[in-house]
Amino acid sequence: MKAQSRPHSPVPGSGRSVVIPESARWHGRLAALAIFLLARALASSLRWRWTDHSFFNDLATEQRAIFAIWHNRLALSLILYHRHVARCGSRRRLAALVSASRDGGLLARVLELFRVVGIRGSSSRRGGPAVRELVSAASEGCDLAVTPDGPRGPRYEPHAGVIALAQLTGLPIVPVSFRLGWKWTLRSWDRFQIPIPFSRCEVVFGEPLWVAREAGEAARESGRVELRERLMAITRD
Repeated sequence: MKAQSRPHSPVPGSGRSVVIPESARWHGRLAALAIFLLARALASSLRWRWTDHSFFNDLATEQRAIFAIWHNRLALSLILYHRHVARCGSRRRLAALVSASRDGGLLARVLELFRVVGIRGSSSRRGGPAVRELVSAASEGCDLAVTPDGPRGPRYEPHAGVIALAQLTGLPIVPVSFRLGWKWTLRSWDRFQIPIPFSRCEVVFGEPLWVAREAGEAARESGRVELRERLMAITRD
């Protein structure tokens, strides 16, 4: 059993503190296993329909990407990658940004079970190190996954970080969304969606968005607005 990590610890001589990502405790690890098994069982019952405007219909593609999916659609996000993108090659790997909080520790364990690299951080906690780790993962050949409106919202409003990440890595952003025929909707800030078994699930991979490495502040803001428009164009609640 792992001891719970303390969220803050001092950096000797710096007068500052660093954020240490919190790990899931034993009950969190059990919950993660339950979520993993439930997600796989739910996915096997769904009636899938796929529409891809990117490049992943070509099974020979080696193009890596940053996948942007709204926070309220996280329930099926890893399933989408394994069912559609991973079929393009057995060597494909995914690294995903996860909050450094205790809840993020549970999700990080779920990612481990899906064989996804969890990189801990957000805009409010451990943001800088997380970005560097994501860039490093991309340089090693990983696809990346982010929730552009997470972890605190506002809902359906991308943060600037995903645009900066695309600029730093040179990878295109691929918008991803899906529509469930039957679903439970939670009363959370993002109106989180959970599929009801045997529902229809219509998945859309949107057109890739490229961000130039020399993009300035105005170009990055334009890219952020464009990403929102592309995501909303394929989002149906």
